[in-house]
This record gives sequence, structure tokens and C-alpha cells, in this order.
Amino acid sequence: MRYFEKILLLLSFLYPFFVTGSLQAANDHKTPQEKYIERYASIAVSEMYRTGVPASITLAQGILESGSGLSSLARKSNNHFGIKCHGWKGRKVYHDDDARGECFRAYDHPEESFRDHSDFLRYRDRYKFLFDYKTTDYKAWAKGLKKAGYATDPHYADKLIKYIEDYDLSRFDKMSSRKAKEISEAEKKEEMTAAEAPAGEETVHKLTRKERRALRKAEREAKREAKKLAKEQAKRKEKEGVAEDVIPESPLSIEKPKIYQADETLHFNMYRQIYSRNGVPYINAMEGETLESIAEEYDLFIKEICKFNDLQPGTEIHPGDIVYIQAKKKQGARHLNKYIVDHDGESLWAISQRFGVRLKEILKMNELSADYQTREGDVILLRK
Repeated sequence: MRYFEKILLLLSFLYPFFVTGSLQAANDHKTPQEKYIERYASIAVSEMYRTGVPASITLAQGILESGSGLSSLARKSNNHFGIKCHGWKGRKVYHDDDARGECFRAYDHPEESFRDHSDFLRYRDRYKFLFDYKTTDYKAWAKGLKKAGYATDPHYADKLIKYIEDYDLSRFDKMSSRKAKEISEAEKKEEMTAAEAPAGEETVHKLTRKERRALRKAEREAKREAKKLAKEQAKRKEKEGVAEDVIPESPLSIEKPKIYQADETLHFNMYRQIYSRNGVPYINAMEGETLESIAEEYDLFIKEICKFNDLQPGTEIHPGDIVYIQAKKKQGARHLNKYIVDHDGESLWAISQRFGVRLKEILKMNELSADYQTREGDVILLRK
């Protein structure tokens, strides 16, 4: 149990004073949209720092797609963003939407829906251009989502923008994850207090000495647990190379070919540009080239260049094909943890070449065979 949950639990037993029916009344007067924002703002901000999807966009889409969490799909299946199955291997439900009985994803908790929504946008090609917009440019994001085909409603972007401006959701795009959590916990505490208060009645309870000692002891334990949790999170972030409250680089920027700097491990053709992807040097094949001619040009054995590219000797290559001249990596670039297939039939070999990851590692991570035929919506892991 987290430290703040312990405190709230203890307070629920030891602090029934200053609780009034007015708190309950104030909570009842909040709109469904306001309640939704208070409940899920911290998750939206956390997802922004994990994937780069603006918190304002996440909240506005959640309000619109789930009816502020009150839709049947949200209540029964925790699906807050109307994401359909598209190769989904988890629990499914069927719901009338654009057509009768369409397949939708179902989640055990709303948090899973928020996480899947962020991944859905970050790791599908059709949405990757959005991440080149600033996280504070909610209008560009809203219009981009409509352009990419997230929804069929012609007024989809306008509706998102209206929610963002009516409820000042853009403030969350500039908020730290810690501040968002503090606000969220304060709201939860207020809701808990209001829920426990007798309507229209004020109660006051004076703590006994024994209760005060128990409270101080619980607070000390909570602080120790908080420090322990913070250290564990810091170690995990350090291991993953993730800085707190830093928006990750755009996936298109990560994938963009980079000019490879010469080193002593390779023989270079001074008249030909070498690029790198995922830190691995490669060239683009030219008209008339073969694996054999490229191997000779870079002082490699034919078996080496075939191994680097997961190909068999004699395989025909075409102009523009990526040909790696060093071994690909065991996993994808940081912040490109997975790839979501956009159309049926994309080969795993093509994915391995695109991201500079060894084919055998992709097969191992995803527990797939080399002849597996991908389908739209398949999630291909690139990092462990």
C-alpha cells in the first residue's frame, strides 16, 4: 500500500472532525466533466511525460469518448477512448458504434485504458507526425487527430478544443507530475471526507493521547515508505535512462536517419554517405548493387553482411534498400519500445530492418515464428 493511501486510511479513522455536509454538497454540484478531470488529471500528466501525448488532449478525448466516464463502454469495460480491437489479444466487448456489434477493447482498470491510448498514438505510423508538435499546441494536436482519422465526426477537433478551453485543460500541459499527483490526492481526500460526513451535520472529534501516538507512528512509517519508493523509482528511471518530467523525443525524430561518424572499425568509401539507425551504420543500396559487391566495398565477408541483415547469400536487393554494415542491436532505440502494425502482411524482417533490431531478438521478445504474418493492430515489442 502506498504511503498516501496509508495516511488516508488512518485519517478516515482518526480525523472525522471538521467534516461537514457542505463538503458533500459542494462535491454534488460539480459537473461530470469536473469530476472526471479531478480523477484522471494526474494519470494524463504522467502519460504525457511517459509518451509525449499532451495531458489536455488525453483528458479532452476521455471526456468526449467516454461521456465523462459515464458511457456504458467506460463503466463496464473501462474503455475511455473508444479504441476498437484492431488485433487486440486481451478481453473484448461488442458495442454498436459506426456499425452494429463492433469489437472494442476491454480493460481491468481505467489506468490501463489511458496507457493503451498513449501507446496507440505513439507507436502507430499514422499518428507519429503529431509528436513533432509541441505538447502545448493542443489545437494542432486536435486537428491532427481528426486528420489522421481517429474519429469520423467532422467536428471532432472543434469539440476537443472546446473542452480544453472551457475547462482550462491546457494548464496540465505545463504541470509537473508531482504537482498533478498532489492535486489528485487532495481531491481524493476531499471526496473521502465528504462521503463520510453526515449530510447537514458537523461532527468534531478530539484525538486521545493514544490516537495521537498512533498517528505520529503511522506518519513516520509513511515517510520511510515514501523515501524507499522514491529511491526505487529513481533507480528504475536511471536504469531506463528516463528523466523525471522530461517529454520524450518524437518517435519520428528517433527513427530519422543520422549521419554516421567514421570510426576505425569500418572501411569507408569516401564518396558515399553512411547513415545510422538505432546506432547501427547502414547504406542505401544503389542500382546494380548486390550483397556481394557491398561486402567487397566494405571489406566484409559475404556471410557477415548476410548475418547483419538477416538474409541468405544471393538474396536480391533493390535500390533504396537499407543494408547494414554492422550487426543490428538486440533491442530498439530508447523511447521506441514497440511498434503497432498499421496494415496486414508487414513482414517481421522489414520491421527488424526499419528499427535496426536483430530479427531473432524480435522473434524471441514476441514469441513468434519467422513465418508469422502480421495483422493490423499487432503489437511488436522492440525492447524488453
